[in-house]
Amino acid sequence: MKHDRRYFLKGAGTVVALATAGASGSAQAQSEDKRERGIARGLTLLTMRRNGEYRLAAKTSKGILDVPEAAKLLRLQAPATMDDLLQEEDGPRLSALVAAASKSPASAGAFLKEESIEFGPVVTRPEKIVCVGLNYRRHAKEIGMPIPKQPVLFNKYNNALHHQNGSIKLPLEVATKFDYEVELVIVMGREAKNVSEAEALAYVAGYSTGNDFSARDLQLETGGQWMIGKTPDYFAPLGPYLVTADQIDPDHLRIECRVNGETRQSSETNDFIFNSRQMISYISRHLTLKPGDIIFTGTPEGVILGKPKDKQVWLKPGDKVACSVEKLGELKFDLV
Repeated sequence: MKHDRRYFLKGAGTVVALATAGASGSAQAQSEDKRERGIARGLTLLTMRRNGEYRLAAKTSKGILDVPEAAKLLRLQAPATMDDLLQEEDGPRLSALVAAASKSPASAGAFLKEESIEFGPVVTRPEKIVCVGLNYRRHAKEIGMPIPKQPVLFNKYNNALHHQNGSIKLPLEVATKFDYEVELVIVMGREAKNVSEAEALAYVAGYSTGNDFSARDLQLETGGQWMIGKTPDYFAPLGPYLVTADQIDPDHLRIECRVNGETRQSSETNDFIFNSRQMISYISRHLTLKPGDIIFTGTPEGVILGKPKDKQVWLKPGDKVACSVEKLGELKFDLV
């Protein structure tokens, strides 16, 4: 007697049922290969933590839509995580699901109140985190550095990723000079190698608010150890949202950072030394950017490092930091 067994594969974050009898499994695989791919548009997305796992969600007029839950209720296929959406370029299926959920009473149980959710980092497993240093004219002036002739690049690692409303445990055993750096973050949506400046923004999935948190003594007083000054655990908070690229002009956004309610940084991305197109194009000439990779684009003037030494009051446990980039939401975290 032949048994009809079903296997559930969580590949690319999409739950797909494949029957092993006959040719149905092969047909399903061919359908997956031929499905439409592309970058999501017209959406405000986020990562939330629910039932012990990271899940893709969308901010809608009806609340926060739990995408995997909606896919289950509506019996539709959709990416389960932000990383699956980006790395599999699964925008069309996500858009179809969000549209269907907004109309169907069957999806009511997939909508949550935003104040009830626990955020995750917008992107949780990028292949690369590329950071551009010294990329605002007024910031270069405040710290007494010449305008660079090409983008200055460094990196962070995935251990540094953190989320909205998180806490950064300061590594007081190795550092004391902690500083904020609010930044616009670019999230890649297509593989980019040797792309032109004219085409660069077509490779972007969306934008988010980030903070290139820094330990200045590790970065600058231990022989130029930028890496260890920039990438201790949770030194790259990111969120709360990813706003799809079609809705944003990245080079004309207000950007601010507040500490304990006091405004410390207030500028605009039109003070970039290298604009978003130039950054993406330059980076792609040296290394291949993959979908899901993120780029920290530099911080404006107002950092603690830029103040006279007798006025440098470094961040400490108990401080609360809030960062905002126009149209992208406010990222909040505290220090412990």
